[in-house]
Amino acid sequence: MKRLFTFLALTSFLAFNSCTSKSAIVSKTPSSTVANNTDILPGADQLAIYLPMVKGKKVGIMGNQTSVVGRSKEHLVDLLFREKVDLKFAFAPEHGFRGDVERGEKFGNDVDSKTGLPLYTLYGGNQKQDSIINTIDVMIFDLQDVGARFYTYITSLHRVMELCAKHNKKLIVLDRPNPNGDQVDGPVRHDDKFKSDVSWHKIAMIHGLTIGELAKMVNGEKWLENGKQCDVTVVPVKGYDHKMMYELPVIPSPSLPNALSVRLYLSLCLFEGTDISVGRGTDWPFQIIGYTNPVYGSFTFTPGDRHGMTKHVEGKGAVNYGLDLRNIIPSEHKFTLKYLLDFYNKTPDKSTFFARPAFFDKLAGTDQLRLQILAGKSEDEIRASWAKDLDAYKLMRKKYLIYPDFE
Repeated sequence: MKRLFTFLALTSFLAFNSCTSKSAIVSKTPSSTVANNTDILPGADQLAIYLPMVKGKKVGIMGNQTSVVGRSKEHLVDLLFREKVDLKFAFAPEHGFRGDVERGEKFGNDVDSKTGLPLYTLYGGNQKQDSIINTIDVMIFDLQDVGARFYTYITSLHRVMELCAKHNKKLIVLDRPNPNGDQVDGPVRHDDKFKSDVSWHKIAMIHGLTIGELAKMVNGEKWLENGKQCDVTVVPVKGYDHKMMYELPVIPSPSLPNALSVRLYLSLCLFEGTDISVGRGTDWPFQIIGYTNPVYGSFTFTPGDRHGMTKHVEGKGAVNYGLDLRNIIPSEHKFTLKYLLDFYNKTPDKSTFFARPAFFDKLAGTDQLRLQILAGKSEDEIRASWAKDLDAYKLMRKKYLIYPDFE
């Protein structure tokens, strides 16, 4: 882990407000809407608020390469060590502590080469997690989410909350903006038959929440085991609201290298239940799509090996034909089924399109979307089928918002 320069001097803001019977949020953000990252202060940047909560305590952290502080992008672990915080370990989510592990790949425990901090995986669980959590007094959670139910960092949040609730440990969530927080869309998961790491919560597929807001929802809806609640304090983002476009200062995972990929990810991730390539193994993951058949389009690309994209690369070593989406303006794009339906309709043998139907259903949180596509339904017809559930979810979501909404 590379140490990065100096820490930006930060200011604090107001005291705590209760958000549920066992969780609190610190202050509130202004209601003004801006689109400039320099006016946004993530929770991690507000050291004066959370440092007093951890000084003199034994501390654990769930973090990765997105856990940075200030314009210098100093890693939070480096900052806490410099501030003489007694860090005992770090949990890592999918993609590892430094974000270079491929999607879905398991990884073992490790030690940070710079600080000697023990690193433990929590992706997929950890048999020693109970003994690990009992070495601390307070836990910090700082991961950059991208606003989709199938992005597994929110599953990691749930697991940390479960552990903290079970062992009566304080949890501090350092909130960050949702780069896709200006929309709520897609089917809402209900049936636990489709519960998995990529569909853990009963929320809309495009959930429109920050990590801090979701933590409030998990507590408020009593989704933890046996209805327990976690003692959570959220340090909110200063200067953020859900209408904003926010470009991430650090890529959240190997396949999301820029703002456009983060934006298109919402629409293209469902292709992972098929054999269609979303550009992994190229320089443009989640910005191009194709397959090894000319029926899909005139744009061509050949996936190979790239950092963090070697083991699970669809269409690897072959010419893929499809669409080039690199000219799309991120702020003008929202979740859509049009790419999925277009490729399905162009597939000569449609019975082969859903190569991994069970996984597709987990991504969608239901089997209804796949069955509707097989039945030839249009996007408008499909959207109409989930509209009532989406309206109910939006009402629930409103109860847990920390920031001004987009509607």
